[in-house]
Amino acid sequence: MDVTRMPRPPGVLENEWETVRPAVFGAAYRLLGSVADAEDVTQDVWLRAAAADLRGVRDLRAWLLTVAARRSYDILKSARARRETYVGPWLPAPLLTGPDASEPVLVDESVGSAMLLVMEELKPPERVAFILHDVFGLEFSQIADVLGASAASARQLASRARRKVATAKQSTPHASPAERERLLTTFRNAYEAGDMAGLVRLLHPDAVYVTDGGGKLAAARKYIHGGARIAMVMVRVGRQWRPDSIEVIEVGGEPALLLRREGRAVSVDTVEIKDGLVTAYRRVVNPDKLAHL
Repeated sequence: MDVTRMPRPPGVLENEWETVRPAVFGAAYRLLGSVADAEDVTQDVWLRAAAADLRGVRDLRAWLLTVAARRSYDILKSARARRETYVGPWLPAPLLTGPDASEPVLVDESVGSAMLLVMEELKPPERVAFILHDVFGLEFSQIADVLGASAASARQLASRARRKVATAKQSTPHASPAERERLLTTFRNAYEAGDMAGLVRLLHPDAVYVTDGGGKLAAARKYIHGGARIAMVMVRVGRQWRPDSIEVIEVGGEPALLLRREGRAVSVDTVEIKDGLVTAYRRVVNPDKLAHL
């Protein structure tokens, strides 16, 4: 880790932590796709930093990010094994952004649900190298320290990840936030009314519906394909759930739907849109992933 013997003023951690904390949390969330795990990592970083002598650290932000990345990398490697036994589809935990966020969050396309799913396909070292370099601008020598590899290897890992991400992005439809919000509002109205025909009109004929329940409650454990079938399932589920409210919120920098019942979040829904139609509808109902809401 790059340090110098030039002393830092007392209380530097307290003075700079709130400025750097969004980056620490943001790196952990992008690496893990879990709000709870990212919060745990952020707390671990704070405790590690509070116990360390930081007077010789030249770049505190880089130091804290590498500590966060090293801890996240350990979790990420074990998480890959846990994914194999996860019940049903896995989706990233929704991260509140914008005016709904309780604290500052660094927002770019890498916190969107579609991009997090793309990064989930990367190998753990590739994901670390890509996020630390391309998103947070760390030097490859610092990334190598996290991965236990050479700087040249870290550079190759980031390059390989960058190519994979670029290829995946080419096949991922993109819609503006305004278009997403308009469509979601219309979708919500049809959903609340139980208007199956209205939902079919908003869904692409080849749309896919993905539900993450994590085995915690009843949820589809396989993808559901086809606009008409998805509309039928959603109307049936809507009648069973009967949410008290459905709000348009911002998740990962994108509009999403938050369903509440008795004041408790029961679902967060995000979409992919192409040519004005929903091509992918993703619903997180796993209560562990909604607890922070």
